[in-house]
Amino acid sequence: MSEGVSRDDLRAAVASGVLDEAQASKLMILSDQRQGYRANMIGDDEPFELFKGFAEIFVTVGLGLLMSGLIGLTAIFGEVALIPAFAMVISVALAFYFTKKRRMSLPSIALCIAFASTLALTVVAAIIGKYGDMTPLKTVIIGLIGMAGMLGYFRVFRLPFAMFALGVFGIITIIGAVDLMFPGSASNNAGLTDYFDLRRQPYLALGTLVFGVFAFVGALWFDLQDPHRVSRKSASAFWLHILAAPALVNTLVMSNYQAGGTVGTTLAIVVLALFTLLAIIIDRRSFLTAGLVYMGLLLASAINETGADWAPVLTMLVLGFFVTSLGAFWTQTRAWLLGLLPDFPGKHRLPPYEDGLAVSE
Repeated sequence: MSEGVSRDDLRAAVASGVLDEAQASKLMILSDQRQGYRANMIGDDEPFELFKGFAEIFVTVGLGLLMSGLIGLTAIFGEVALIPAFAMVISVALAFYFTKKRRMSLPSIALCIAFASTLALTVVAAIIGKYGDMTPLKTVIIGLIGMAGMLGYFRVFRLPFAMFALGVFGIITIIGAVDLMFPGSASNNAGLTDYFDLRRQPYLALGTLVFGVFAFVGALWFDLQDPHRVSRKSASAFWLHILAAPALVNTLVMSNYQAGGTVGTTLAIVVLALFTLLAIIIDRRSFLTAGLVYMGLLLASAINETGADWAPVLTMLVLGFFVTSLGAFWTQTRAWLLGLLPDFPGKHRLPPYEDGLAVSE
């Protein structure tokens, strides 16, 4: 849209309620069909907005102080379940103003966090009490109620970040379910890395893997409905990808990396390569970002075998060159890769990757 309304204008129109998501998407598609997507694309754009100005930061600070004070009362009067419930109601009331009416980004995220936190505290106070024990079953109940609450919050306020909070409650549910089915598997003294290792913590790591798959499927479902990324669907997918990427990458790569040996290292490299290709195909950098640590470790391991003192420096140089080059030529790399791949289900619903590619073809 080189003349008239730009993509930023459309996003602002959707955010302010002038256009709804369907209207903005149709207008974007019509423009792309007439002029060609690549000619109007904003570089290698993957839209994400945390706040719009300092006014939002100022409001968020005030909300943080207010909600912290309300939640702090819970620590003083922990036996009163109504205190976190009251704070939860206040956060919802404020969200109707700052999220639905003012459409402020950062305050909306802060209020969503406040709602999720007070919801969890309310459930904990109701089913556990001040001196009760946290059992796996109660953990599952907290997670399920939290997921239902965040799903309702998303339905009411259409806030993409609510998907992230829903995913966090999903993780809590899985941890409780695994510990319920396999007692002690989620509560021993294993290190953090062991919780992603299918060999050392098979049950919990498998649960993490299942969560990652569900989060990724949910993110892809949102993405396929908004290939031009102008609506809340794309933003919702962004937050689910943030959860899915580390869950999948950590579980699959770490399990092979910690196995050691030639086979383990080779499999880790293969998995990283597959995730890199996946990130490029779906046009989401989260999977590639989640694997950077492992790329660095594998590269450092290979360079260290030379025995050179400058191995760490060379590792940073090589990895930095790779990431910078891929970031600079992301669009061209993606167009080349998708051009090589045969047609597959959903390919035409991914973000366009070459001039003149119509979403509806």
